[in-house]
Amino acid sequence: MSTPIKVVQMGCGPIGCRIAALAASKNHINVVGAIDLRHAGRSLGELTGLESLQSIIISDDANAVLKACQPDVVMHATGSTFEGVLPQLQLLLKAGVNVVSTCEELSYPFYHQPELSAQLDKLAKDHQKTVLASGVNPGFLMDAWPSFMTGVCTEVESISSLRRQDASFRRLQFQQKIGAGLSVYEFKQRVEQGQLRHMGLPESAAMIAAAMGWSLEKVIETVEPAIAEQPVSSADIDVQAGDAAGVIQTVRAYVDGVERITLDFQAYIGAQDMQDKITIKGSPSFDVVVNEGVQGDDATAAMIVNVVPKVIDAGAGLKTMKDIAMAVAVS
Repeated sequence: MSTPIKVVQMGCGPIGCRIAALAASKNHINVVGAIDLRHAGRSLGELTGLESLQSIIISDDANAVLKACQPDVVMHATGSTFEGVLPQLQLLLKAGVNVVSTCEELSYPFYHQPELSAQLDKLAKDHQKTVLASGVNPGFLMDAWPSFMTGVCTEVESISSLRRQDASFRRLQFQQKIGAGLSVYEFKQRVEQGQLRHMGLPESAAMIAAAMGWSLEKVIETVEPAIAEQPVSSADIDVQAGDAAGVIQTVRAYVDGVERITLDFQAYIGAQDMQDKITIKGSPSFDVVVNEGVQGDDATAAMIVNVVPKVIDAGAGLKTMKDIAMAVAVS
């Protein structure tokens, strides 16, 4: 690639900074600006620890950054809900830039938000730009990867995915998001209030169904605490026996009254037998397992950076990971 792709990082929290740092290490990418409301005035180099990014001063004025930097792609990492980030996406598309986002609900928004999805798709096409959400989960392990693996099958009856990870290796914000350290009562209260769940599992099921040509009849999601049998700890959180060490979350998706897609997400402090596993039942039937699992934070940054070249060539519109060419790690 002769001319490096110019990118701006929007959202400079822990994940955004990982994305920017990884992008800065790539010869085919040039990080030219950064946008964040909380860290305006600070250097991106200060937040990432990279000397090469010291000259980039974070701004809270997105329009000014986009006008000054003229990026090809904005790497967007500001929120998890589609409606919450929609105004930002609209601003970016109207400014004439492609977008790669970590927003979990954006990974496949057509199932739950068909009208807003159609509006965003039209806006992207009107401006001849692409918007895509990616990440490790959703974005790869529990949707794109199992869908891809069915390519060796002559027929598929069902698809299951298990992700079990020891949350003590994840950042504090992730541990808090999955309810680690809460009493079971507090955990269930927050679930009822819609404040506690891993985002994106229903979207992953919908993406698989769309890739397989299956018409979803219903999607059932359950969120339960992973209860510590003995005290466990991470660097930041101590969990007492009987309290929630994290979450066990399951999505079951039905087609014609039959459960065809099962997604089992387990993330808790002290988890054993960490793995990422997909099970395909059909012809042939098989399991594929990543022993020890994939580290979520690093893999999220990798997926965002690795799809940057793909999003430019993906064609205008609102795309999902089932639509684009396979992402690969380019040095």
